[in-house]
Amino acid sequence: MRCFVFGLGYSAGVLAARLAGQGWRVDGTGRHGTVAFDDRDGVGAALGTATHVLSSVPPGRDGRDPVLDAYGAALRDGPPRWIGYLSSTGVYGDCGGAWVDETAAIGAGRRTARSDADHAWQVLGARVFRLPGIYGPGRSAFDRLRDGTARRLIAPGQVFSRVHVDDIAGGVIAGMAGPPGVYNLADDEPCDGNAVIEEAARLIGVAPPPLVTLEQADLSPMARAFYAENRRVANGKALRMLGWRPRFATYREGLRDCNATTSPASASSAPAIFSPVQ
Repeated sequence: MRCFVFGLGYSAGVLAARLAGQGWRVDGTGRHGTVAFDDRDGVGAALGTATHVLSSVPPGRDGRDPVLDAYGAALRDGPPRWIGYLSSTGVYGDCGGAWVDETAAIGAGRRTARSDADHAWQVLGARVFRLPGIYGPGRSAFDRLRDGTARRLIAPGQVFSRVHVDDIAGGVIAGMAGPPGVYNLADDEPCDGNAVIEEAARLIGVAPPPLVTLEQADLSPMARAFYAENRRVANGKALRMLGWRPRFATYREGLRDCNATTSPASASSAPAIFSPVQ
């Protein structure tokens, strides 16, 4: 089995490592990649032998999807057996804290370009995986506590969904046997961000940061826009259609795993794992 990944970064890199461990040949672009994105001959050759193609590349600053712009015709004219796309639950916009599933309208929030890309990949016949806040080894509340960037914000009623990076890999692999369509990959317990920070602080025996208002936190425009949206992401379709079950059903289990991990796979030397001779 051969998988080509556009954008071998944090999430896709964990997936690639798992596939390689199962005997797959994995190539891709990105910081852990084996071919440059603009190497059209190299990418074309890899696509020509790939059984599976996944893109984790978001739209660019111009609002366009760079993968579809550069290689959309190749995917349409000679599609591999399976195509996947890592999207965002940000396409749902603000839902006032309500539960949202894949039947909800998209495109009304701050991520209109992502919504357009999401739809374009659906038209291509992809399995589109919509992801909420991603965390895992090397990218969790522990890291923010240790580097001093963790915040507890006074934002009554604000909730977020999240997903452990290992559960993204598990969901995509489950999706390889599922029908084309859209799937939310999220854990079972949306909650406010303060609960996650407080649990992480408890696990490592430090005091959580003080509560501050949004104004006192001096958030970036992007972060402030993030807090302007409020929703709970339902994962029922992935459970029913793909047989996917999150290994980390809540942030508690996920944080305990992160705390126990001393050598994050995401921080290791990824290209060596993807070598076809291993």
